[in-house]
Amino acid sequence: MRIMNPETNMNTNTNTNTDTGADNTNSDADINIDPITLEVTRNAAAAVCEEMNATLIRTSYSPNIKERQDCSCALFDRDAQMIAQAETIPVHLGAMPFSVRAAIERFPPSELNPGDAIAVNDPFAGGAHLPDLTVISPIYSDTDTDTDTDTDSSDELIGFAANRAHHADIGGAYAGSVAANSTEIYQEGLRIPPVKLFEAGEQNTDVFELILTNVRTPDERQGDLRAQKAANETGRRRFQELANRYDSGTFLAATDAVKNYSERRMRTEIESLPDGEYSFSDVLDSDGAGNRSITITVTVTIEGDTVHVDFTGTAEQTDGPVNAVQAVTTSATYYAIRCLTDPDIPPNHGCYRPITIETPSGTVVNPDPPAAVVGGNLETSQRITDVVLGAFGEVTPKRIIAGSQGTMNNVTFGGTDPRDGDQYTFYETQGGGFGGRAGKDGLDGVHVHMSNTLNTPAEVLEIEYPLRVMQYSLRPDSGGAGEYRGGLGLRRDIQIRNHEATFSLLADRHDHHPYGLTGGNPGDTGAAILNLPDGESVTLDEKLTRTLPAGSIVSIRTPGGGGYGAPTDREREAIIRDLDAGKLTPAHAVDVYDYHDDYNSGIAESNDKTNTDSQ
Repeated sequence: MRIMNPETNMNTNTNTNTDTGADNTNSDADINIDPITLEVTRNAAAAVCEEMNATLIRTSYSPNIKERQDCSCALFDRDAQMIAQAETIPVHLGAMPFSVRAAIERFPPSELNPGDAIAVNDPFAGGAHLPDLTVISPIYSDTDTDTDTDTDSSDELIGFAANRAHHADIGGAYAGSVAANSTEIYQEGLRIPPVKLFEAGEQNTDVFELILTNVRTPDERQGDLRAQKAANETGRRRFQELANRYDSGTFLAATDAVKNYSERRMRTEIESLPDGEYSFSDVLDSDGAGNRSITITVTVTIEGDTVHVDFTGTAEQTDGPVNAVQAVTTSATYYAIRCLTDPDIPPNHGCYRPITIETPSGTVVNPDPPAAVVGGNLETSQRITDVVLGAFGEVTPKRIIAGSQGTMNNVTFGGTDPRDGDQYTFYETQGGGFGGRAGKDGLDGVHVHMSNTLNTPAEVLEIEYPLRVMQYSLRPDSGGAGEYRGGLGLRRDIQIRNHEATFSLLADRHDHHPYGLTGGNPGDTGAAILNLPDGESVTLDEKLTRTLPAGSIVSIRTPGGGGYGAPTDREREAIIRDLDAGKLTPAHAVDVYDYHDDYNSGIAESNDKTNTDSQ
């Protein structure tokens, strides 16, 4: 078994937490850093990360990054401990420290130079899944912040800029590199250990050629990789400017103080929770390789100002691609604990020091290579979040939401664009229902938990790809009933235009409902319907890859969120409001809320809507 704490060595089988931060909390660094310097450093570092992210989005080529913003940026100190992050994709941010640690283990400071940029995507060497490629750049002290890479070799290493971006294709058996039927990582794409993408500011031509030769859309990949390097250059310049405000000792002490500040606040939050041991289990529908109901179990132990999260009892690693490497499991756990503590605690290495995580080796939450893992980052991360939040629901139900859609609904199309004869790969995730919570209904049609991306606008999708959006709407009645109902799922119908295409779906919650909380009803399950050109309609499995003829329409229906509180406690005005907005049909209002009023005359229209939704 492994017991993990952030940024610890990932190559040992047993790794106990020795970096509790207790010795640092009252360090001389804190004593010498006044509150104003601490706040300026903390907020300035966060602003640098946000500017990095803006640079990455503006300069990228692929719609998945420039439109959906499937990317994240962060700053690390010279010991690879995270100082600050842009508030972007949760599944990236808790896992990125593993990539930074792997990069500097491969290239220690003695082998680094200004202008270097290290790339890595290997899930078993600090990555998460192969489409997520992380780029890490060292930052040196520099009094001349107008220069790009000519920092004097005697200048001091003060930190690292890092970003992670989801590339729409990284090779592998199928376009988009998110195959639902892979059984080993070799089928999922090009596996990149830590390598220098740039050396002393110069592009490493050999590495670029190796990557671009193995992907279907090389121009797009090259543009996105260069955008990642540009984002880190933005981070380097701004971080140097921040460092130059102070002498070296003061600046490094200030970054330590920021981490220690977060740690103190997190320990205070944990200490306010009742000590005890709390457990929860949930399942994934399948692994894509024929195995059903994959169990994930967690036991959370609160003791004083620490939390221990133990996944003992979770299913062994499975044949299909839903295995979540340790970086992903850690990221989802951190995210869940941040959700129930003060969201204003600065997210950095310090706030994770009170948390230890135990992930048995050879399980779906810590697989051994060469396990297939692409869906672990996408689907299993969501279920890990569900079970950790579920366990804490016993402790503090008013801080916990009911089950959200519990899936990213990964949709991939690929083929030859008939408009120009070039290869294309289209990838996106679909929003769904957010769980109801104390005092509020769940949000409708949003990306939840580990996914925080935008959608692909229909106009962009149709311009960039030989596809057409035929319908994009909310799914009435899909949110679980409750005093506060769950959010609604989405329906998105996409047609393949004038060509044969490969289609992959990697989703979940088609069999098992998102759970309700404190008496709320579960949310509706998702579904996928294929309407073929000859009029045949087929219900698809939640994980599959197949070739589709021109004119086919794939209809993705995403799950709704679970309800919070008993449906009998829902206010009449809220029911009427949902009926007026078309989020609730009259027939469903009768079924779940026993609501009888003037809207009963609309039951026939409601039934017509239900029949339409099933087509």
